Amino acid sequence: MPSYAGMLALLLATLPYVSSQNEPRINASDQEILQPKSGQELPITLQCNLTNSHSTHRDTFWMKNGQEIANTRTERKHTEFKLSKPRTDDSGEYMCVYTFKSAPNANASIEVKAAPEIIGHKRSENKKEGENATLYCKSVGYPHPMWMWRKKVGRGSYIDIDNSTGRFFIINKDNFTELSIIGLDIGTDPGEYVCNASNIIGSKESMTILRVRSHLAPLWPFLGVLAEIIILVVIIVVYEKRKRPDEVPDDDEPVAPVKTNSTNNHKDKNVRQRNTN
Repeated sequence: MPSYAGMLALLLATLPYVSSQNEPRINASDQEILQPKSGQELPITLQCNLTNSHSTHRDTFWMKNGQEIANTRTERKHTEFKLSKPRTDDSGEYMCVYTFKSAPNANASIEVKAAPEIIGHKRSENKKEGENATLYCKSVGYPHPMWMWRKKVGRGSYIDIDNSTGRFFIINKDNFTELSIIGLDIGTDPGEYVCNASNIIGSKESMTILRVRSHLAPLWPFLGVLAEIIILVVIIVVYEKRKRPDEVPDDDEPVAPVKTNSTNNHKDKNVRQRNTN
């Protein structure tokens, strides 16, 4: 009985011989590095050229990050894709793909690299103590960045945040990061949180302000109105007290008429008149 190695050798011997000279060969342009917002965004042209193939060429198209780019199919073996005004979100992995009538597709990759740029994040988040908070950041740029979260604890001083405390949970997915804080503490959790995205080209960061309110926060408007009412009552009482005279006569006490000497004066006058007569 032939051995396993012998059977494998026999099988390979029966396969048709394919020369490496007939395998597809693609010449592609080198990688590109974008420098956006430099004031000199020059066009970039990506190129591929099929110099050799093992089957009849059918067509060619371009892909970016695994997705076909619309309106790029052509029958030419030499193909180009032009970025007229390259921006950070134009960075990624580009691929020229060649299809054949009776053979698998062939492709070549060209990387367009750029430093991360954060295009979305929460500027602020308002929560109550005991609740959960979720902060996030989105970026563009290639290669995908390494994410880091930090919290400001003083003037120019930060501490790194990780998943080791049991209250902070970080999820990173390519150009997206999310920070969840469980059971907010009003004493320690409010403050400025910073997400940082870094790759081999550069880095970028953005800040989110987290505010944590007390459980009594919904009562503050009511307490404010109550305080205003109390102050108003005190003012009215003080005003009325100052308006009253120092001594007020009792209503049950009769008021005696004031005696005058007018009667006596009349009697004296009559007596003098009689004596004169």
